[in-house]
Amino acid sequence: MSVTERLGLAVLHRLDPELSHGLSLRALRCGLVPAPGPVTSARLATELAGLKLPNPVGLAAGYDKNAVALAPLMRSGFGFLEVGAATPRPQPGNPKPRLWRLTEDRAAINRFGFNNDGMEPITERLAQRPAGIPVGLNLGANKDSADRAADFATVLRHAGAHIDFATVNVSSPNTEKLRDLQGKDALAALLRGVTEARDGLERRIPVFLKIAPDLSPAEIEDIAEVALRAGLDAIVATNTTLSREGLHSPDAGQPGGLSGAPLFERSTRVLAQLSRLTRGKIPLIGVGGVGSAEQAYEKIRAGASAVQVYTAMVYQGMSLIPGIARGLDGLLSRDGFSSVAEAVGTGRARWL
Repeated sequence: MSVTERLGLAVLHRLDPELSHGLSLRALRCGLVPAPGPVTSARLATELAGLKLPNPVGLAAGYDKNAVALAPLMRSGFGFLEVGAATPRPQPGNPKPRLWRLTEDRAAINRFGFNNDGMEPITERLAQRPAGIPVGLNLGANKDSADRAADFATVLRHAGAHIDFATVNVSSPNTEKLRDLQGKDALAALLRGVTEARDGLERRIPVFLKIAPDLSPAEIEDIAEVALRAGLDAIVATNTTLSREGLHSPDAGQPGGLSGAPLFERSTRVLAQLSRLTRGKIPLIGVGGVGSAEQAYEKIRAGASAVQVYTAMVYQGMSLIPGIARGLDGLLSRDGFSSVAEAVGTGRARWL
């Protein structure tokens, strides 16, 4: 991390967390953040659900909700981006305050509630992005929708021509009863609607499913079964957690979803269980607590074909991303792997 980046983070951490979030996006748009371009090598270049990635380190949904900083993010070292969540209609989300830093725990709690500009302006920005790394959209549902399941298909139909993949997000804890859609029957019906919408697009794009880390073993088995039957292209494991186990920060009791370092073990266990259940038939994306090359490598060895990062950037800055990619390259080389794919699942047993 450069001195400039360290000073910038120190200033942002003195401000309200949501204000800092917005200022960081503005800094990206103004060119104030280093832009090394996608980091790649023969070992790092990989394929995910038919997508060609220069490296397997992606941006998780939630950082650039409204797709306002696509060009600089595409040059920040990532191998792919996920923006959103986008809902059919704009919505303000939950009342403020709704974002807390848990500095002692290297974590964050948010209860944003799918605040976003709506699918129309987000799609316009996606349509105008430059060529480069794959960019996907996290699909959401309006809080007051009469048919939340239909909202996911609506957003996909509207934005599908301008994205490289879509993620069905039924795992946010901040929209009341949204996680009910992870139930076996409800999820199967929702995914039928989404895949039908995808199949109606001129260009077929992969559809992913993002799940919660707070599922029982039986619920994880149900999701694996539904995903296999639906022909999903990947599962993203996992979203934020409602657990507060082991936290030390003063704001640990705030309502919302917990992300960051404390989520690493919980989310990696879910990832490994899914890897065992899906038997390599569905690629997995590991999310939750990734803050180093070693942790990204651990996710891959637990069963992930790619990883996503977000909260760790709050504490380590944007230079973390090329650092993870280059470090991962070194770890693969150290252990004799010629590709990411060769390493996938080789350490899964440790988490089961």
